[in-house]
Amino acid sequence: MKKLVAYFSATGVTADVAKNLAEAAGADLFEIKPAVPYTEADLDWRDRTSRSSMEMRDLISRPAIADRETDLSGYDTIFLGFPIWWYVAPTIINTFLESRDFSGKRIILFATSGSSGLGKCAENLRESAPGAEITDGRMMNGSPSVSELAEWVKSIIKN
Repeated sequence: MKKLVAYFSATGVTADVAKNLAEAAGADLFEIKPAVPYTEADLDWRDRTSRSSMEMRDLISRPAIADRETDLSGYDTIFLGFPIWWYVAPTIINTFLESRDFSGKRIILFATSGSSGLGKCAENLRESAPGAEITDGRMMNGSPSVSELAEWVKSIIKN
């Protein structure tokens, strides 16, 4: 069973967790990079006119991603990570899911957040990946160790 950890990280917090998870799961790593990187001003959630605020208010917003060509078809299980924005996954995650065929894949979500949980992330993302099994994984706040993540991976994946 071939595994992948795909992640979007605006500030580096989710990236750190994703790297530990990839090591713990024996998985490859793929960064979902925006075609236009987010600046600090873009991420200012207190500013209603910031890029991230405007994207999250627009349910059909699909920020462009930099790499739409990498073939991810050989993976059975994909851990998909992101920071929680406005209680849901950032819309760039929809862009990623809609840019490839994930039919028959198992997608396990993980996220980082200062204050909220996964909520309805799995439910909200299913429409963007028809034919995939998308399930909530866990919140990854507090930088879990590789050994802690390895135990979690073993509990949810039967190799």
